[in-house]
Amino acid sequence: MAFGSFDRKTGSQPMAEINMVPLIDVVLVLLVIFIVTAPLLTNVVKLDLPKATSNADIQKPEKVEFAIDGSGALFWKGERVTREEAAERFAEAGRQRPQPEVYLRADQNVPYRYVAETLADASKAGLSKVAFVSEPAR
Repeated sequence: MAFGSFDRKTGSQPMAEINMVPLIDVVLVLLVIFIVTAPLLTNVVKLDLPKATSNADIQKPEKVEFAIDGSGALFWKGERVTREEAAERFAEAGRQRPQPEVYLRADQNVPYRYVAETLADASKAGLSKVAFVSEPAR
């Protein structure tokens, strides 16, 4: 393959055309490689997967209404109890699965000491879901 010519006037000028034959050869080789390897990428390992349902088994926890009136009296679901009885009931509720949610209603005039004692008793019993119930401002 001679790329030059015998003419001395035009012999030192560069070639102005691109040789397309090597480019076409490379493209055809890449096309053949792609055609051969594409079916290999679609093979999937056959597995026998176990069947399962997506329904969650959610158990609703019990709600415990606990109230403290203005004089410091304690009420478990509307029934008046002493602090010792409330601590025993908190301990019993702490052993339940799922743990119940405690809704604490305290009168606005009750000293904070009673609320703090109730929270401490619930915490000692292992109850972690305690919610404070209030009325919206008017």
